[in-house]
Amino acid sequence: MQRLALFDLDNTLVDRQLAFSAWAAEFTDERQLGGKEVQWLIAADGQGARPRDQFFREVRERFGLTEPADELWSDFRARMPDLVRCDPKVLDGLAQLRASGWRVGIVSNGMADNQLMKIERTGLGDQVDACCVSGEVGIRKPDVRIFRLAAERCGMALADGGWMVGDNPEHDIAGGRAAGLRTVWVRGQHPWPGAESRADRTVADAVAAISLLLGVS
Repeated sequence: MQRLALFDLDNTLVDRQLAFSAWAAEFTDERQLGGKEVQWLIAADGQGARPRDQFFREVRERFGLTEPADELWSDFRARMPDLVRCDPKVLDGLAQLRASGWRVGIVSNGMADNQLMKIERTGLGDQVDACCVSGEVGIRKPDVRIFRLAAERCGMALADGGWMVGDNPEHDIAGGRAAGLRTVWVRGQHPWPGAESRADRTVADAVAAISLLLGVS
């Protein structure tokens, strides 16, 4: 199997939940909504899984805001890249992977402006060979085509295999398996949901995933 490693972005390479919590605290403070509303925003966000247009319509209605939902969403996308952080150990690990002969790509669902700016500002762009963001390419995980495109952008063929690392059981693990990749589930603090097929490997975080890949012969 070729040395190709594709990684999800949010809650895999970066802690999207921590950044969202920081945004929610800022949002409620700026509008004097009260600290208790931070928890409502976190719950309504659904760990980023809910459609953003729907989420921001609900935010607008709940707080009686005058800004259109699209404007709230645009402001959110502009702010989040400043709040997202990447653990230096992740950046170092990706550099080690590439130095060991791996080709490394990021495959992420989301709006292009938001996700690509996160990749740039965290320094991840300097540590990977290619990126595929659904908002840029018009294909979303778990569609096999986005994995194929990511492999091609890394200069490799999906048919020759590789690994997909991510936190989402459907988008990353089921999608990666359908694409013919071996899979690593970054579980965080969450148990495996449902009865669907599990990943080939399970780890606590991206640092552990990188260590695992470095040990693959």
